[in-house]
Amino acid sequence: MRLRGRKGIRENLEEQQDLVVLDPREYKGKWSQLFGNDRPLHIELGMGKGQFISGMSFKHPDCNFIGMDMYDELIRRASEKVRGVWSGHEGDNPANVRLALGNIEFIEEFFAPGEVERIYLNFSDPWPKKKHMRRRLTHPRFLDKYRSLLNEAGEIHFKTDSRELFQFSLNAFAASGLQMSDISLNLHEGGNNEAHVMTEYESKFVGQGMPIYRCEVKVGELALRRYHETKMDEF
Repeated sequence: MRLRGRKGIRENLEEQQDLVVLDPREYKGKWSQLFGNDRPLHIELGMGKGQFISGMSFKHPDCNFIGMDMYDELIRRASEKVRGVWSGHEGDNPANVRLALGNIEFIEEFFAPGEVERIYLNFSDPWPKKKHMRRRLTHPRFLDKYRSLLNEAGEIHFKTDSRELFQFSLNAFAASGLQMSDISLNLHEGGNNEAHVMTEYESKFVGQGMPIYRCEVKVGELALRRYHETKMDEF
């Protein structure tokens, strides 16, 4: 992705210490200290322009949220989105969300084992060429990283518009021995599913009538136990 950023973008981000984290390595194992509480930590990897992480942070004040991307310009745009969503609330201070500049390749350098409760993968680059499949964020090599970072209630929530990436991901989850649930081949069939906060891409694709594929993956022992208890209650 090539982005044309504004002049002085890094200076802009440096001035937003209340919201922007330019070196997430500094907070590995200490994110709860940054937020000032022990609420569950949810992270979106590859957050784009920030519509999803902004909406989720506002909708779920009982959780802490981190939106991560590797481009300065996307961090800047997301900061505007977050502040716009929170404007007029809580003293205009989005206390439960941070935007972190980082390459997901090195995610284990940003979070300690068991520090994260939920990972959101929304409309990740499908990397359609076979020679690039290791770059897909649902490739087993990334799943191994996520598994180590997620706590006992840990889950992965995955959405995409790419049928090919969805098929690849379901197979990757299965090959890694992970339990899938709530699999949808058309999340917004019959109209917008208001239970889900949409990303910019999602809003665009739904408006074009394209199907959105989604599933949840139970990783932690507690998440698995809750899932099996819920399934037993259905019988």
